[in-house]
Amino acid sequence: IQAAWSLKTRALTEMVYVDELDMDQEGIAEIMLDENAIAQVARPGTSLKLPGTSQGGGPSPAVRPVTQSGRPITGFVRPSTQSGRPSTMEQAIKTPRTALTARPITSASGRYGRLGTASMITNPDGPFINLSRLNLAKYAQKPKLAKALFEYIFHHENDVKNALDLAALATEHAQFKDWWWKVQIGKCYYRLGLYREAEKQFKSALKQQDMVDTILYLAKVYLRLDQPVTALNLFKQGLDRFPGEVALTCGIARIYEEMNNISLAAEYYKDVLKQDNTHVEAIACIGSNHFYSDQPELALRFYRRLLQMGVYNCQLFNNLGLCCFYAQQYDMTLSSFERALFLAENEEETADVWYNLGHVAVGIGDLNLAYQCFRLTLVNNNDYAEAYNNLAVLEMRKGHIEQARALLQTASSLAPHMYEPHFNFAILSEKVGDLQRSYTAAQKSAEAFPGHVDTQELIKQLKQHFAML
Repeated sequence: IQAAWSLKTRALTEMVYVDELDMDQEGIAEIMLDENAIAQVARPGTSLKLPGTSQGGGPSPAVRPVTQSGRPITGFVRPSTQSGRPSTMEQAIKTPRTALTARPITSASGRYGRLGTASMITNPDGPFINLSRLNLAKYAQKPKLAKALFEYIFHHENDVKNALDLAALATEHAQFKDWWWKVQIGKCYYRLGLYREAEKQFKSALKQQDMVDTILYLAKVYLRLDQPVTALNLFKQGLDRFPGEVALTCGIARIYEEMNNISLAAEYYKDVLKQDNTHVEAIACIGSNHFYSDQPELALRFYRRLLQMGVYNCQLFNNLGLCCFYAQQYDMTLSSFERALFLAENEEETADVWYNLGHVAVGIGDLNLAYQCFRLTLVNNNDYAEAYNNLAVLEMRKGHIEQARALLQTASSLAPHMYEPHFNFAILSEKVGDLQRSYTAAQKSAEAFPGHVDTQELIKQLKQHFAML
């Protein structure tokens, strides 16, 4: 897991830079009978699907970039979270930079392959074990062999059905007294999407043996059921039994961060560092929070700490470059970005670095350099919506109306969750007299960022124009 997301910053000029249920009776009956159904409208502060309902007053999209689901980008890349997952298949197909910000839901199973078992994939004599010919009942009666066989089937072959059959037979042979097998059955149910059954297995295992891993698995089930408050209570109960356990404290911090309660999340990350001062995730998240709180000097200290610990990758030098720039340590800025470009492992990372170099150029007033940087961003990643938006602003400054309009339309189609392209398109259309398009775009901007004052003012002006007509 890499240490940090690229920090996307914004600079302001005239235009903004990017930094009801209709259902028939059968459908109602189906939802009432479905144990895994989630309430359509959650209470405020109790859902991860509606992060804007958080009581913590999270940062606005004007300060901190957001993912497609509306949450602020975290300081650390975490697998198996809902933060960047699109809500519909159509959205998943259209989403840009799917490997980083919004992974398509169809590729979820591909993440379960273990890198360490790659040497066993290509075997000239056929598969290592032919699962279809195994007598699972016989192996279930040999506990030591059954556990190793289960892990091979589950992790290497990714055959959840056979793994579940073996675990069920082994549990029965152990007379339902072995907590380890109950945890494995719960993992199989979780992989199959049977969350309520998985919850029962994990709870039963916890009654027999109190384990941190089981608490973490049960919390994953609750998060997938969109019950973050239940997961928080579970973690806090676990901390009562395992005081100072870093994994549980970090779990609480992640949930608060996903619910937009950034200040409380930072407090728990600090508690993590009190127990383990080399915890990369906590250091990276606190650093990014300081950066977006206009404290680049403090963020710089945290990222330097990561560098001293041996974290050496593109993202870290990219963030160091941004912190140095905003802390006015210009001598280190360009050298950090050069090192980030040298360490970039793919075109997406290179695009992020060029994008941030474009913001540095905007900050020093060299708009020609900024234009070149944003163009290089699109060379490396043609789906980079923020770069399209910022290029449109620069084209507008040059008076190229049609180019700016085309770029903004591209940006808004690639990233409908960002408010900047919609707002800029509304401003542009209003200037050229296309009031209807301007109003439509302003409505989309208000939907993406309800608290944006300039959008509200523009909508008021357009309504006055329509009233006069």
